[in-house]
Amino acid sequence: MWKALGFLVYAFTIYDVVTSRFSNQTDKLIWILIVLLLPFLGTILWFVIGRNKRL
Repeated sequence: MWKALGFLVYAFTIYDVVTSRFSNQTDKLIWILIVLLLPFLGTILWFVIGRNKRL
């Protein structure tokens, strides 16, 4: 059950990054790479730092 929940949070994070509006495409690409290459840490960083940086 925890794996499924973790996967859903990870999938939502990727979806949230991809559908978010940024000031430029470079920021979006950087966040996508962070979340994909560092799944656990990238997800935490997105919700703590990244969501505040989008438009």
